[in-house]
Amino acid sequence: MGNCAIVGINWGDEGKGRMVDLLTQDYDIVVRFQGGGNAGHTVINDLGKFALHLLPSGIFREGVVNVLGNGVAVDPENLWAEIQQVEANGVPVTPEKLMISDRASLLLPWHRDLDALEEARLSDKKYGSTKQGIAPFYSDKYQKKTVLAGELFYPEHLRAHLADLLEWKNLTLTGVYGAKPYTMEDLEKWIEESCEKIKPYVCDSGAFLRKANKEGKSILFEAQLGALRDLDFGIHPYTTSSNTTAAFAAVGSGVAGAKIDKIVGVAKAYSTCVGEGPFTCEWFGEEAEALREAGGEYGAKTGRPRRVGPLDIVATKYGVEMQAATDIALTKMDVLSYMDQIPVCTHYIVDGVQTDDFPFPAALEKAEPVIEYLEGWKTDISGIRTWEELPEAARKYVEFVEDRIGCHITYVSVGAERDAYIKR
Repeated sequence: MGNCAIVGINWGDEGKGRMVDLLTQDYDIVVRFQGGGNAGHTVINDLGKFALHLLPSGIFREGVVNVLGNGVAVDPENLWAEIQQVEANGVPVTPEKLMISDRASLLLPWHRDLDALEEARLSDKKYGSTKQGIAPFYSDKYQKKTVLAGELFYPEHLRAHLADLLEWKNLTLTGVYGAKPYTMEDLEKWIEESCEKIKPYVCDSGAFLRKANKEGKSILFEAQLGALRDLDFGIHPYTTSSNTTAAFAAVGSGVAGAKIDKIVGVAKAYSTCVGEGPFTCEWFGEEAEALREAGGEYGAKTGRPRRVGPLDIVATKYGVEMQAATDIALTKMDVLSYMDQIPVCTHYIVDGVQTDDFPFPAALEKAEPVIEYLEGWKTDISGIRTWEELPEAARKYVEFVEDRIGCHITYVSVGAERDAYIKR
C-alpha cells in the first residue's frame, strides 16, 4: 500500500479528519506529526460525531495504531479529557492503540496564559490565536525550554528541570505582563492530575515507526491546518507555529527513512478561514451568511463563525504546489447545491496587474479577486456515490477546478458521513 500523507491545501478546516477516518481502513498506522490542540478534526461515523483536537483521526479504526509524533505540542490536560470523551462513546484507547513519542514536548500550563496575555496586548493587531498556547509552546521548544514527554519517567530530573523553567518563565509572566507567577505546587498538581494519566502511552514511538516502516507496514501521516497556515510558507504572520506541509511528516514523526508515496491534499469546494489575516475572496453580509449556514461553518475548537467565500484557485494552486499533492479530496460539494451559479476566484489583481501567482504576504492585502461563474446544479447530491450519477454541471465544476489547480481530484465528498464520497 505504501505511505500516505493527508494535508490541508488552504487555511485549514478543509475536512482532513473525515478523509483520515475514511482512508485509515487501508493503513496500519496513523501519525499526527505537528501542531497541537488549536484546531479540530471533525469525524462522523457509526459511533457518532467527534471533534478531535489531539487524537489522530484513525483512533476509531480497530487494529490501527495511532501515534502522536515528536513534532506535536502534547497538552496532557486536554489530551486526557479527549481520551475520556472518546472512551465514553465506546472507543477503547489503550497504550497498544495510542502511542505518544517520548521526544514530544509537553505543553505547560503557562503556555495558554501567555497566549491569551499576548493576544490581549496586541489588541486590534492580534493574530487570531485560539489561545491554546501553541505559539508560546513552539517558541519555548526552539529555545530548548520545554519538557519532553519521556522526562516523566525520570521524576527527580523532571522536577529539577521544571524548577529551572519556572524561575525563567515567571520573569516573563510577572515582569512583561504583570501576571500571577506559577509555583512548584502548581506544577506538582499538573504532573499528578494530567501528566501521570497520559504516562502509560509515552514510549519510543520513533523506534516503533522505523521498525514498522522497514517491515513494510503502511503509515498514514495526518497534518493539522493547511498550507496557507504553514510557519514558513503561509500568510505570515497569520500562520500557525509549526510546519503543516507533507515535507515535514517524516521529521515530525521520527521516521526519517519513510517514503511518502501518496499525498492527498484536502480542499473545500468553496473557501473558509478561521482567524485573522488576508482572505482575498472573502464574502460578507447575507451572501456570506447563506454559505456559512449551508456549510455549518463554525470552528470545531472555538465555535467561531468561519470566514467564507468562493473557491480560490490562486490560493489552492499554491497550496497544491507547497504540499506536492498527488491527489485532491474536494470536500463539501453538496453545500453548493443551493446556488444558481457557482462563483470561483480564478485570478488576483495586485496593483492593477492580473496574476495567477500567490503573492508574498506583504502584498496580499492589496490583492483583489477575479470572479468567474459556473452553472449550478440545483439538486441534492448528498446521496450520490458514483461519478456518472452526478449532475453534469457538478461534474463540470470538478473538472474546471482540477484543470486550473493542476492536480487530479480523486475524491469528491458529498456529505460528512464516512461513506458520503465519490472516488474518481
